[in-house]
Amino acid sequence: MSIAHWSTTDTRIGPFTTIVASDGAVLASGWTADLGELTPQISPSLRPSDLREKRDLGAVSTAVRRYHDGELDAIDDIPVRQRSGEFLQHAWDVLRTVPAGKPVTYTEYAALAGRPAAVRAAASACARNAAALFVPCHRVLRIGGALGGFRWGVDVKRWLLDHETPYRS
Repeated sequence: MSIAHWSTTDTRIGPFTTIVASDGAVLASGWTADLGELTPQISPSLRPSDLREKRDLGAVSTAVRRYHDGELDAIDDIPVRQRSGEFLQHAWDVLRTVPAGKPVTYTEYAALAGRPAAVRAAASACARNAAALFVPCHRVLRIGGALGGFRWGVDVKRWLLDHETPYRS
């Protein structure tokens, strides 16, 4: 039996819930207070059999608060655990290297992931990302700067990008 903990933090753009494995790795997260929106995103091989609410998830809760308060690199060192095929695993790791304030296009993201022709696969990595914020899929845009889709809504994506704008050089 695997146990994971979850917590919801109030942020400027609404509730943000995180599900964390017993070792502190983020399994799923997003701008919702509904666990039912998060648990299906966790790979079946990682899905906990028991979810328990915890008021504070330590470093994870602190990072969420700090990020939303403007300390954009607060999320960088939080461990994340997702499982899928080789390309998606790699693409998620690459996505964590895209800096705040420097969004990339889906085409650029595919190239960064080592498969420049795999633009649809790169978009799929964003769509299948269970650990929003910690794996910052909001930093990927359509060619020309259009926002594209985002599981948590285009308004949330716009807020996140605007929040990170002072970090653009």
